[in-house]
Amino acid sequence: MNVTIQEQDGNLVAILKGNLNTAVAAETEKAMNPLNDVEGKDIIIDCTDLEYISSAGLRIFLGILQNVEEKGVHVYIKGANDAVNDVFTITGFSNIFEFI
Repeated sequence: MNVTIQEQDGNLVAILKGNLNTAVAAETEKAMNPLNDVEGKDIIIDCTDLEYISSAGLRIFLGILQNVEEKGVHVYIKGANDAVNDVFTITGFSNIFEFI
């Protein structure tokens, strides 16, 4: 699992590559931790190269959303493939996050 965070067009973009499963969740959460402190910018989680997400991965995304939404920051999910979209749909997370 690889996480790259960069600024693009005034937003912070987290680019995820690989499988976000329980085995790499702690490492991934640590890599994504800077997103929890974002203010004045929106967050885009780019899932274009994310092949799989487990419930542990969803928990990371939800934690970020909960930490920043009170600051008026939006969290967008971008480029999710069918398998990742299915996990969001089955768990009801598709109703919580905004997809672009």
